[in-house]
Amino acid sequence: MARLSKKNEELLKAVQRQAAREQDVSAASSPANTQTDKETGAHTPTVNDSLVGVGVDLVEIERMERAIQRTPRITKRVFTSGEREYAWSKARPAVHYASFFAAREAVLKALGCGFAGVNYQDVEVTHDDKGKPTVLLHGNAAALAEQQNIKEIQISLSHTHQMAVASAVAIKAQSSPRKNLALSPMEELARQFKELRSLLDDLGVSEIINKQDEEDE
Repeated sequence: MARLSKKNEELLKAVQRQAAREQDVSAASSPANTQTDKETGAHTPTVNDSLVGVGVDLVEIERMERAIQRTPRITKRVFTSGEREYAWSKARPAVHYASFFAAREAVLKALGCGFAGVNYQDVEVTHDDKGKPTVLLHGNAAALAEQQNIKEIQISLSHTHQMAVASAVAIKAQSSPRKNLALSPMEELARQFKELRSLLDDLGVSEIINKQDEEDE
């Protein structure tokens, strides 16, 4: 997969340091209010839930674009049929391919692992009826999540003209709720993603569009 330029490697290191700080916060956070919808199976925060990991990642869109032009089959090796259909339906597919790859990296960081033993397509980005990005885990990624009792992974995706950024929070059930409730997992995700955007701005990156998977004009 396309590598980051030296400048953006430094940017990614700064983002990763921010993610490490966020993970320290999430490990100490109190669980939030969620429950599982019996009809849909959707998991929403409960007092028995806690955060187990967060992850962020950046991918340069132009490098993804060049990689696809140079080796078109990479899309079939890395991305699912649903992701390919979604990306090719947009004006600039590389934006979404870069977002999907960043999401893979962020999710695996939230799970506490890398691609070793996990296939690219074990992590899939889908969209709900409102267009919100969600994560489906397959194969070894799903097995790893089950081992950690992870019930859900929440993600946020966004991009500038140059960079795609993804943030992920892994949520698991906890047997005994704590007395002092802090942020819910979804509130924590929103908070740490907001701080990530501020960090990018401070590092000289143009403002990230605050709209998930925005339709290209």
